[in-house]
Amino acid sequence: MKQRTLSILVDNTAGVLSRLSGLFSRRAYNIDSISAGVTADPRYTRITVVATGDDDLVLDQITNQVRKQVDVRDVKVLDPKNSVNRELMLIKIRCEAEDRQNVISLADVFRANIIDVGIQSLIIELVGGTSKLSAFLELLDGYEILELARTGITGLSRGMEDVRYLEDLEK
Repeated sequence: MKQRTLSILVDNTAGVLSRLSGLFSRRAYNIDSISAGVTADPRYTRITVVATGDDDLVLDQITNQVRKQVDVRDVKVLDPKNSVNRELMLIKIRCEAEDRQNVISLADVFRANIIDVGIQSLIIELVGGTSKLSAFLELLDGYEILELARTGITGLSRGMEDVRYLEDLEK
């Protein structure tokens, strides 16, 4: 299976995320990750979708179907070599006082933040690529994970070559 990350600029209208995700489900395409947020211009939302397909032909079909949607203004395929992708993860682990320093040291190595300390738990915030987050989870193997939340991948292409100016998209 191959993966493709799409950065999709859409009109910020009610139901746009539902319509876009519905396109994937109607055609039985798998969404591995989806995240959305308003851009610098509140009229537009950027949606980042990581999709999986059997081959490049299927992924090309997905990309072309997304481009045809009414609310879609721009679609970029984010090449891992020429883009920056990040994900946020919050992890609540059971952690007694005697284990805290070990967990804090581990978090420091990964540049994670301890954002909440309870009597028997810690909440850790970690931002990075998927492999970094997975590696951190592996090292927490001896601790009980009470809750885990991940935002999904978001990303932007590097450099200025494919920047789309909003004025050009409105034409």
